[in-house]
Amino acid sequence: MRLSEHPLWLVGFRPFFALACLSGMSLPVLWALVFTGVVTPPGSPYSPNQWHAHEMFFGFAWAVLGGFLLTSTKNWVNIRGYHGTPLVLLTAAWLLERLAMWFAGSLPQALLLVASNLFLGSIVAMLLWTMVAHRDDDSYRIDNGFFLVALPLFIVAKNLLLNADTFAVGWSMTLGLYRVAFLVMLERTLSQFMKGVFQVTILRKPPLDNAIKLLALAMVFESLLPPVLSGAIGLTLASALLGRFVFWKPLVAMKRIDIGIMHLGYLGIVAQLALDGTSRFVPMVWIGTLPVHIFTFGVMGLIIPAMIIRISNGHTGRKVIFDRLDKLLLKIMIAAFVLRVIAPQFAPEAYTAWVHAAAACWFACFGLLGWRYIPRLMQRRVDGKEH
Repeated sequence: MRLSEHPLWLVGFRPFFALACLSGMSLPVLWALVFTGVVTPPGSPYSPNQWHAHEMFFGFAWAVLGGFLLTSTKNWVNIRGYHGTPLVLLTAAWLLERLAMWFAGSLPQALLLVASNLFLGSIVAMLLWTMVAHRDDDSYRIDNGFFLVALPLFIVAKNLLLNADTFAVGWSMTLGLYRVAFLVMLERTLSQFMKGVFQVTILRKPPLDNAIKLLALAMVFESLLPPVLSGAIGLTLASALLGRFVFWKPLVAMKRIDIGIMHLGYLGIVAQLALDGTSRFVPMVWIGTLPVHIFTFGVMGLIIPAMIIRISNGHTGRKVIFDRLDKLLLKIMIAAFVLRVIAPQFAPEAYTAWVHAAAACWFACFGLLGWRYIPRLMQRRVDGKEH
């Protein structure tokens, strides 16, 4: 069997969810060791914070987002989608970027620029081509306009993040772009999940939904706006999201952890916006980068494992059932949120210990996730379908 014919390359989620499990397991632990001085990275033009932010946002998180979009876009427009050699090359580009970022100080500037942009530039171009070339067949044609705007902006944000002078702008834009992506995804999936699991309909009003996404898109540029204006937009968005959340049946959702954790992730978006927006008007003191980690742990950390489990089961022909171990790893990520975000505010003197404990939870969660699901990603569908 040729490499490109292996089942791993049948659909985009397969290789990239595997990479997400491996990087989700290793990158937080590596950062904890760098943060505490146990590991000294090679000389680099990037600061440790730049490396950490880049690898979590554009290494781990883009493995998840890339796998999700490569799979969902083909379904939106009803085509076969990228498979085989294109996925092999994309995976190689992702791996090359990880090496380039770690050994950045040893590479010529031109080579570093190419190696650090090859994956994102390629996958964004591929996704845009799919959505634009088949736009007339897109079942979410209007809504996906937000992705058509957001995807190229990820490239801009990435390069701003890797410039020391624009690092703050870069990570703020990146967080804002992920916020847009999660809001679009949550609207679609939670409507389906709540209807399918609990036979209830949650509030979906196009004027309200579109206003929320437009405000989220505006918040991508919050660091470039006057603080009072960005704070007002952020608080307005948080209020709209919280108001809609009341009608999304949260008490019903909490009856099942696999659905409830998506609602908790939604609340993480609200909390990050509310805290960050309030700080534009009232000086606030918190331990560490609290608003950022509310998003990375309370949104990405809670939603992503559940998303990987659901897609990895459903798209390999299995029933979408969260068993005891699946529920355990979701609880581990809830513990990671508490240890990294909440505990340091009450015991700041143990900040380093909290960082290590949270990293250990990520290792346990994504290690367990990879142990269980990477073998399934490398096998053909159990229902006999091709892909």
